[in-house]
Amino acid sequence: MKQILQDMGKGTTYIAESPVPSLRRSGVLINTSVSLISAGTERMLVGFGKASYLEKAMQQPERVKMVIEKARTDGLLTTADAVRSKLAQPLPLGYCNVGVVSEVGEDVRGIKAGDRVVSNGPHADVVSVSQNLCAVIPDGVDDESASFAVVASIGLQGIRLALPTLGENFVVTGAGLIGLLTVQLLRSQGCRVLAIDFDDNKLALAQQFGAQVCNPGRGEDPVAAGLAFSRGQGVDGVIITASTKSSDPVTQAARMSRKRGRIVLVGVTGLELNRADFYEKELSFQVSCSYGPGRYDPDYEDKGRDYPLGFVRWTEQRNFEAVLDLMSSGHLNVTPLISHRYAFEDAERAYESLTSDKSGLGILLQYTSAASTRQSKTVVLRPDVIFVAQQPVLGFIGAGNYASRMLIPAFKAAGAQFHSIATAGGVNGVIHGEKAGFVEATSDTDALITNSTINTVVIVTRHDSHARFTAQALNAGKNVFVEKPLAIDAEGLEMVRVAYSAQHEAGRTPQLMVGFNRRFAPHVQKMKQLLAPVKEPKSFIMTMNAGTIPANHWTQDNSVGGGRIIGEACHFIDLMRFLAGSPIVSVQARRMGDNPGVLVNEDKAAITLGFEDGSFGTIMYLANGAASFPKERVEVFAAGGVLQLDNFRKLQGFGWPGFKKMSAWRQDKGQSACAAAFLDGLRNGQPAIPSEEIFEVAAASLEAAALLRAQ
Repeated sequence: MKQILQDMGKGTTYIAESPVPSLRRSGVLINTSVSLISAGTERMLVGFGKASYLEKAMQQPERVKMVIEKARTDGLLTTADAVRSKLAQPLPLGYCNVGVVSEVGEDVRGIKAGDRVVSNGPHADVVSVSQNLCAVIPDGVDDESASFAVVASIGLQGIRLALPTLGENFVVTGAGLIGLLTVQLLRSQGCRVLAIDFDDNKLALAQQFGAQVCNPGRGEDPVAAGLAFSRGQGVDGVIITASTKSSDPVTQAARMSRKRGRIVLVGVTGLELNRADFYEKELSFQVSCSYGPGRYDPDYEDKGRDYPLGFVRWTEQRNFEAVLDLMSSGHLNVTPLISHRYAFEDAERAYESLTSDKSGLGILLQYTSAASTRQSKTVVLRPDVIFVAQQPVLGFIGAGNYASRMLIPAFKAAGAQFHSIATAGGVNGVIHGEKAGFVEATSDTDALITNSTINTVVIVTRHDSHARFTAQALNAGKNVFVEKPLAIDAEGLEMVRVAYSAQHEAGRTPQLMVGFNRRFAPHVQKMKQLLAPVKEPKSFIMTMNAGTIPANHWTQDNSVGGGRIIGEACHFIDLMRFLAGSPIVSVQARRMGDNPGVLVNEDKAAITLGFEDGSFGTIMYLANGAASFPKERVEVFAAGGVLQLDNFRKLQGFGWPGFKKMSAWRQDKGQSACAAAFLDGLRNGQPAIPSEEIFEVAAASLEAAALLRAQ
């Protein structure tokens, strides 16, 4: 399949070939016939990509502040690497897609193969979307018209928030694509409409759709026009679909509104508001969120869980359906909005016209290739690679942020031989596979695991899949490196233990390693060296200033991320086990008590471990601290001395004979050394982390989480 990407670092827009995306249980696969370029949104993204680093910073001052805070705690070099890596991630463009369903997931209802549908899928000849993000197209609506349904739903959601009634006077500020669709939608509800824009051509279309118009560029006063339009009473509502840094549209909306008028912001404007404008009239002001209820809710969008119609009448999907019904009945006519048509293969030319011709509205991409030519699950990236015999050959499952920024470069620096990289969406595998030198990118994980050339599988997926993929790879006789955690529940851990034991009982010796990189960090290795002569028990205090993550983030979902103790604090359980050099014999845990003023999760907790040699330590995992405080601090008390490590950059010794400090310019949490140690272990037959420690730490992590959840 092929997909359009925007390089946010270099500014280029290009078509990439990638494996066809995987089918999800609650999703559908669609062969695209036409897609609509959203002129406003995509012009902004392309422009941002082409901007210089300084211009990008000026456009996102809130992110600049975050970068500065990160530099203070993690160091300038580490922060610079993170920023460059983020900008190097190409962005899929598009969200207005029309095509024919080729496959449906087992949980999908109401959609079947062969249906014509609209979806918010990107510009790609095959897209994978949730069933709740697509809608079946009525027979009377052609594909080109249907491609406007998603963007029209953005305007429709703004209208729903404004609650117009028959005969009311409404103003639409900004007669771009969404604005002109909003004009028609308001007219279909029996409203009188005034359209405001600086472009006479767009205003001419607004007039064609039954609106009166005002062009401030010709010296016309929007406030005066609004008051005259409402016969001096003030307009009932204003929907702002403009995109501008100025606060003028909001100010003008307030001044032309009647008492208790409604203002809804659908577009993007400045928000420097004058309180008096709103106070005296008791105006309501609301920002509309995209297509409607369900947007950004992972349960709705990813898992396919619909909202009951009796409680949420209009969701994203139902808004799509409402727009299609209006098209079918003739109340919404989008044909005059089509300004350009391009073959999908000419997408680069389409985006050149998008940036050079600001008058463009409905720019359509047409997909004419045979559906059978789009279905490959594997794309060859380097056909001429010859692997060194008897050496590790790696297949990666997952190419998310951590895999692409940390693990893949770490393994590459360690001399790994890369064969396949598998991702559910396909395109990420191509992006990072080409950069790192993989032989192929695929969306077929099973084929990667059973590939006879691959002897080692690296798993960097969401936490709930770790145990399943690890057991599957072990059962196939592969060595496994799995990013933490090994498992998020006892059943998953037992599944891995059984698979590992079965291989070794059969005389095969695949190695298993979890990505506990901190024990390989240079500062930690120095601590281990300094602690080696100490024979008496040690005391540990480890503080993780984890930072707040929203309660609905996937890492907080026990069934997906396993929660932050299993998913993240396990790093410190392993680190303490490593520094203690003795088996864990007890686990205690206490979380913050329930409080009506604080969101209480297990991510504000203390975990105390006891060790066989008498050592003990406490892990303070805290999500309620300041970002400016070091994120990770490790302290060891032993033999009359103290070792203190701050953020894996500075290690100090207090009363420690022969040692005062060890500092580094760049934060190093041991990712590169961890990858190198794993590969060395495969080559020499000595695992970098003993398997009994891996299972011990996993069990202790599960026990700590269980104790916290029982409180």
